[in-house]
Amino acid sequence: MATSGTDLGFEAELFKAADKLRGNLEPSEYKHVALGLIFLKYISEAFQLHRSKLLQEEYADLEDPEEYLAANVFWVPPEARWEYLQANAKRPRITFSDVNTGREREGDIGSLIDNAMDAIERANAAVLKDVLPKDYGRPQLDKTMLGELIDLFSRVGMHAQGQDSRDLLGRAYEYFISQFAGAEGRRGGEFFTPRSVVQTIVEMLGPQNGRVYDPCCGSGGMFVQSERFIENHQGRRSDIAIYGQERNHTTWKLCKMNLAVRGIDADIKWNNEGSFLNDAFPTLKFDFAMANPPFNISNWWQPQLEGDVRWQFGTPPAGNANFAWLQHIIHHLAPRGTAGVVLANGSMSSQQSGEGEIRKMMIERDVVDCMVALPGQLFYSTQIPACLWFLARDKGANGHRNRKGEFLFIDARNLGHMVDRTRREFSQSDIARITEAYHRWRAKPEAELGEHQDIPGFCRSVTLEEVRKHGHVLTPGRYVGAEDTNDDGISFEQRFGELRNQIQMQFAQSRELEEAVIEALAGVNSGV
Repeated sequence: MATSGTDLGFEAELFKAADKLRGNLEPSEYKHVALGLIFLKYISEAFQLHRSKLLQEEYADLEDPEEYLAANVFWVPPEARWEYLQANAKRPRITFSDVNTGREREGDIGSLIDNAMDAIERANAAVLKDVLPKDYGRPQLDKTMLGELIDLFSRVGMHAQGQDSRDLLGRAYEYFISQFAGAEGRRGGEFFTPRSVVQTIVEMLGPQNGRVYDPCCGSGGMFVQSERFIENHQGRRSDIAIYGQERNHTTWKLCKMNLAVRGIDADIKWNNEGSFLNDAFPTLKFDFAMANPPFNISNWWQPQLEGDVRWQFGTPPAGNANFAWLQHIIHHLAPRGTAGVVLANGSMSSQQSGEGEIRKMMIERDVVDCMVALPGQLFYSTQIPACLWFLARDKGANGHRNRKGEFLFIDARNLGHMVDRTRREFSQSDIARITEAYHRWRAKPEAELGEHQDIPGFCRSVTLEEVRKHGHVLTPGRYVGAEDTNDDGISFEQRFGELRNQIQMQFAQSRELEEAVIEALAGVNSGV
């Protein structure tokens, strides 16, 4: 019987079962095997579901691709349909028609899957050209394992009754990506930003409409969460347009598949050079930008970047791209645009190679809105402490109060909980605490979110003058102070007086004891 996928934790159960089949295959290699089959399973079921609806229509042509494409459903040719693959999953040799040559040939289940991927790409080239993995037929891949994976995924009904099919498959796909990221460690972090970090950025910015941009988009997590935010706030997906760039071709494929299974239309560009050397959207401006760039990369600079129009706050150092990313993103913001960027903690205080001067210029020109210090162990890729920069082109726009010359500092280092030995995660209440503090701070009084209150040890609103006194350093710990753990209504003066009286009494007792000891020693000496 097929699993409905509605039980809590079905993604974890599915991954656990699939991981048992991995054998000696490295997670980085197995990732593409498993994710490609999940994708194939989903689009085949979506196709069959729509086919069933067409059966009820008198004049529908079941084999006309336009009937499916018009409903935003991928056309799946007969040789790529899941039931065909499942029927041949355990056969050692299969004769099939090669979609590239049109000739009959013999192969195994791996060859059949590659042929299916080719067929789907050809039929849906506008979205899937050069996206799907097609190396299942290589001799090194265990074909018994492939057959067992097909059987495993066949038992999961991705289009269960009462469930949004895209969301259900998306959950599985996203969970698999996160687990592979954890297994790959540092390399995994290159394509995956932890969901709770992404959700924090998205909830802070609130992308309801306009253009959304990520210049190093990885597997597309920022975009998925943006779509989810819109749906949770009764918005329409069509109200936002998504743009992204990714220089790793394999990761670009993951992103395209991730968005496709969510039904998200997006313009995701790939090139080898990356956003600095080959900006895919040189003239576009965006309402929201969200990014988790690689931390502290040192091999990014090229001579042709000298004097680039993006370096409006100063030329970033050749040995560290942190302030290149910030300036690239600010350059692409629309006049009322806002951004959230993950960077290493050093970006908040570094004075090396002119970074301090660039940060000072950004502060003085008032594009920094809020800084959030994050706890350690949030990321798969690094143990380097990280922070969130929130930027705003116009701090008096978008229906919020005028915050010009003001900054909000949030110290979230004590939030989060450990999900395993090595990694921490924000809970929903942690995310709400951070985002609500920001929203109250920037809201107009009539928004009825409640008045902003500084909370010692957690958040504080600060003026430009105070930031100047701290040398334009943006570390939240410098500003929020220490948490008051003994707030019992007793004033500092009263508490200090009590402590002074107590220590004076203890000193007096100490002197009495000292005199008693001296007197006792004198008696012993006189008796000798």
